Amino acid sequence: MRQGDLINGLIKGLSVIESFDEEHARMSITEVAQRTGLERATARRCLLTLAHLGYATYDGKFFELTPRVLHLGHSYLATTSLPRLIQPFLEELSRATNESTSAAVLDGTDTLYVARASTRRVMSINLAPGARLPAYCTSMGRILLAALPPGEAQSILARSDIVAYTTHTKANLVDIVTELEVIAAQGFAVIDQELELGLCSIAVPLFNAGGAVVAALNIGAQTARAPTSRMIAHFLPLMRKLQADLRPLLR
Repeated sequence: MRQGDLINGLIKGLSVIESFDEEHARMSITEVAQRTGLERATARRCLLTLAHLGYATYDGKFFELTPRVLHLGHSYLATTSLPRLIQPFLEELSRATNESTSAAVLDGTDTLYVARASTRRVMSINLAPGARLPAYCTSMGRILLAALPPGEAQSILARSDIVAYTTHTKANLVDIVTELEVIAAQGFAVIDQELELGLCSIAVPLFNAGGAVVAALNIGAQTARAPTSRMIAHFLPLMRKLQADLRPLLR
């Protein structure tokens, strides 16, 4: 793609939208400029344009995104069959295990949740569709990374902000690459308290009819209720069945 084919203003505007998150829900022009790397004047124009279009509010000092931003994500959900197709399968699996189930795709260095059936809140953050988590330390993220050519996976890891969220987190690049090799061989990934203490999860890839990995499926639970050994023994067979049932349906 040629640089001349790109609209720089759109790139900057989207970077401003993406700079808002749970910890930065209200920001000044200066804060947005710092988080995006944009000139303050550019950040100001982007923010004022978003406010003019109804995507943000402005009280004279701070900007906040409005629910209108959800229209952007809804456009994806409305135009792809993946979330709609997977949702009833997730709900069935959630009922069978009495645990929360999710599906996600890889987006940059993150996993992007596209569907979820929740029986209870297992994490301190809300994992509704649209939520993002780092790929390197999540079960679905590792499944998706393990499905990539090694060089591509390592390139994503090199761009990731790898930190140890808990004392269990694999935060060494060599250890993560080794783990991806194990996951690729066994066909599933297990995370035991690497992202949040007390939380474990198991994930498998979802293949389309042509054999390509198009998403990942996981079950997350509290370790006291469903340790990883129970997940492998009791949940993995159910996930394997769902994996097989979905394969001829996915594009």
